[in-house]
Amino acid sequence: MELYQLRSFVAVAEVGHLTRAAEKLHVSQPAVSAQIKALEDELDLALFERTSSGMTLTRAGERLLADAEKVLAAAQGMRNEAKALKGEVAGKLRVGTTSDPGFIRVGEFLNTTVERHPLLQVELHHEITGAAFAMVRDGELDASFYYGDLEHPSVEGLRLRASAYRVAAPAAWSGRVVNADWGAIANQPWVTTPSISTHHKLLRALFDKHGMEPTTVVEADQESVIANLVVSGVGLSLIREDLALEKAAAGEVCLWGDVRLETILWFIYLRARADDPAIRALLGVLRDTWKLGDQPAHRIGQPA
Repeated sequence: MELYQLRSFVAVAEVGHLTRAAEKLHVSQPAVSAQIKALEDELDLALFERTSSGMTLTRAGERLLADAEKVLAAAQGMRNEAKALKGEVAGKLRVGTTSDPGFIRVGEFLNTTVERHPLLQVELHHEITGAAFAMVRDGELDASFYYGDLEHPSVEGLRLRASAYRVAAPAAWSGRVVNADWGAIANQPWVTTPSISTHHKLLRALFDKHGMEPTTVVEADQESVIANLVVSGVGLSLIREDLALEKAAAGEVCLWGDVRLETILWFIYLRARADDPAIRALLGVLRDTWKLGDQPAHRIGQPA
């Protein structure tokens, strides 16, 4: 079988239509149709069911799609490595983002990447922290910004900065919050995050120490949304310290005590890909963007 046949197979599977797949691949529709038929003949399997509305994968097609994607990825990796040997880094990387763009310096990161590595395409995907970690671990993302612990032996990361969260409440609640004890705070309405997020784990760890659980009234998954809900009077939440202090100074929120929960912002990737030229290129950009010098990557069991 040929790589162009696999590309046609994957393209048709993605868009569900021969004509749209041909447009995506910049070839004719009859060429794509012929490539699919040739692949099916070679495999002696029907990969698609032809319907009036398009093309849908058969059971066999569904099972073979992942293998086809892996073969194409391996071929692209070989091309990238060959270009790197000539001093060029090329390819496409799916990178996860968390938090707000300014805090993780996405603009600087992308600008420098484009300047230094014009053949390297970066595709951004905004994810919840825990989901981003799982997607890197499982190969759905090539790398990601991430808050929290490096808790899997196949994942390593470049430490970018320490960060902290504060307990914030609507400014109008100052009288009932500022001097409240743990029980009273737990019984207040809370804006929490999905259980897969690092934000959620920090909050649970905070209350688990006291054998309590916060009273959740709303669940949200973006820092800007959470901060807005607190300012609007919906409930308490953990807000990143720089935002919490800014909003407290503006009279939009009040802070409870001096509780400060620390975590680490990382750029994570699979350890097996540490020598991938494209990953190395991004790490070099990040070291300069964050002025990290030659700081090494961290792995399980290493101090952060």
